Amino acid sequence: MSLPAWAAEPLSLREAQALAAGRSQQLVANGASIAASRQMAVAAAQLPDPVLKLGIENLPINGPDRLSLSRDFMTMRRIGLMQEWPREEKRRLRAERFEREAIRTEAERRLNLANIHRDTALAWLERHYVRQMRELVLRQMQETRLQVQAAESGFGTGRSSQADVFAARAAVALLEDRLSQIERQEKNTALMLARWVGPDAERPSAGAPAWQTSFLEHGRLEEHIQSHPDLVMLRAQVEQAQTEARLAQSNKQSDWSVEAGYSQRGPAYSNMVSLGVSIPLQWDQKSRQDRELAARLALVDEARARYEEMLRSHDAELRSLLNEWNNGKARVARYRDALIPLAGQRSEAALTAYRTGKADLAAALAARRDEVDVRMQALTIEMETARAWAQLNFLIPEHSLAAQRQDQP
Repeated sequence: MSLPAWAAEPLSLREAQALAAGRSQQLVANGASIAASRQMAVAAAQLPDPVLKLGIENLPINGPDRLSLSRDFMTMRRIGLMQEWPREEKRRLRAERFEREAIRTEAERRLNLANIHRDTALAWLERHYVRQMRELVLRQMQETRLQVQAAESGFGTGRSSQADVFAARAAVALLEDRLSQIERQEKNTALMLARWVGPDAERPSAGAPAWQTSFLEHGRLEEHIQSHPDLVMLRAQVEQAQTEARLAQSNKQSDWSVEAGYSQRGPAYSNMVSLGVSIPLQWDQKSRQDRELAARLALVDEARARYEEMLRSHDAELRSLLNEWNNGKARVARYRDALIPLAGQRSEAALTAYRTGKADLAAALAARRDEVDVRMQALTIEMETARAWAQLNFLIPEHSLAAQRQDQP
């Protein structure tokens, strides 16, 4: 079967993250919400619409002048205009409230983008390393099948025992079972990656990113924590709550309404002009305006407390991830420099002993199986260390851009 042209092109971590961000409808929703808040901020800064008033006053409903608009001197046809006049400071605070909402949603968008980068990186890394595990098992299966053929041939000539044949066949069966488990895991990782990048998840993965280095090694942990999208969003919520409190304080001063009207009477009488001012009487500020202000100030305290709690939580989380990453790098180096070479030397020595007749095939197969287990464990540790690196480096969108440049040499 022929594959499409794009199937042969490796999918890098940077490209996967770009695809995931481009497919995200959550980012689209955030952008629409930000645009809506900024439009509302412009509208909130304006004066309310004037009110046109039309009416008939003092219309007789009985007697000789019943329903007449001109014979009774008190009957008037009235047209007027009323304008509510909130103070400029209050209008500014109303606009600022929506601007703060836009800033908070922008912080939420940054949080969503960071989560997309991180989760895509985790899915990409798992698929990358599971594929390496599959390739390792496939290579081992090829070698073991050759050993089965050699054992069967040797049994026919009397060089190998029947136990060697059974041991080789059992080793192939065990590898086939392990391959089934890895293929199941590979399918799951492909499904998780497809959730972010769509059909491109079927493409082969490019080389692993430079997970061995991070800008956090240079003492930037405090800056990293302060730039955490969760904390940025909570700071925006604090500022929004403070704006709401200032608006509640401003509401303790009443807004005036100005009204002007023109009244037309019958031709025998004079027309009239009316002017008026309406002022709400805040006769019970202790039970209304003061209560509202106290509630808004309490919400400010709540937002600040949530920020401090989140700061402590993320400080511990980042330090734990940094410790896990550093420990993982040391373990990967130990496997690469000591455990894998020793396992390979042991496997080679056991195979040499079998070829020279000093040991049976089962011992050689066991040594080779132990070597594969060591290599599989090394890949697992490397994957976990790379996951810790991804959680650190793709925590903040602005910082992750620098980390993405390390995706390809």
